Amino acid sequence: MTGTPHVVSDVMTHTVLALRDGAAFKEIVKALQQWQVSAAPVLDDGGRVVGVVSEADLLHREEARTGGEVGYGQVRPGSAVAEAASVTAAALMTTPAVTVRPEAPLPEAARTMARHGVKRLPVVDADGLLQGVVSRADLLKVFLRDDEDIAEEIRREILPHLFPDSAEPVRVRVRDGVVTLTGRVPDTALVPVAAGWVRGVDGVVAVDCALAGPPRRPVLDPDLPDAGHVPPGRGRTSLAPEGGGGP
Repeated sequence: MTGTPHVVSDVMTHTVLALRDGAAFKEIVKALQQWQVSAAPVLDDGGRVVGVVSEADLLHREEARTGGEVGYGQVRPGSAVAEAASVTAAALMTTPAVTVRPEAPLPEAARTMARHGVKRLPVVDADGLLQGVVSRADLLKVFLRDDEDIAEEIRREILPHLFPDSAEPVRVRVRDGVVTLTGRVPDTALVPVAAGWVRGVDGVVAVDCALAGPPRRPVLDPDLPDAGHVPPGRGRTSLAPEGGGGP
């Protein structure tokens, strides 16, 4: 492999802001502003991630304190107001936290973000201990990968496994992350497989697969003898031209 990002630990931010569950409201606001982030994981005394507190959580608290409305004529329910009025991270945070493991593939992290509507995920180990944070921007780093780096991985990691007996090499061209495959391959049934594998390479934006099968050879009529073939028992006959005389 080329050593380019494939899992969350390759792209995540390792030095991140984390809050204790007993952090006070003003302490949280100050920390978010200093680190210029909109949310932070909350840790218990053992360092495990137990939730996430965001600017939205803080705004809900302030809204409840001033008696603001959520929508047109819709006041926050009493239980929500009481919760938002709390002043510690433990009470304000969203729990349980949506997290991801360091070894998770990047598409898995992207799907988790989309499913839960969040912009970043705390990265935790098997014991729930914080290892870092991965954001949408981190996941997009793979698309900054050099075109030739992508092409080299395809040539080395994919094509030899799918087309080891190809009479001519498959040509790979990458431009701005778009991969074009051209050439002839022995088995066209593997062409969709090749396109799928290439599409899964980090940094690939799209695949234009123009692979064809081996060239067709003309089919000879089996009832016709090969040129120069003489049936058994027959010799060759040479006809003399008209008007020719013998000795």
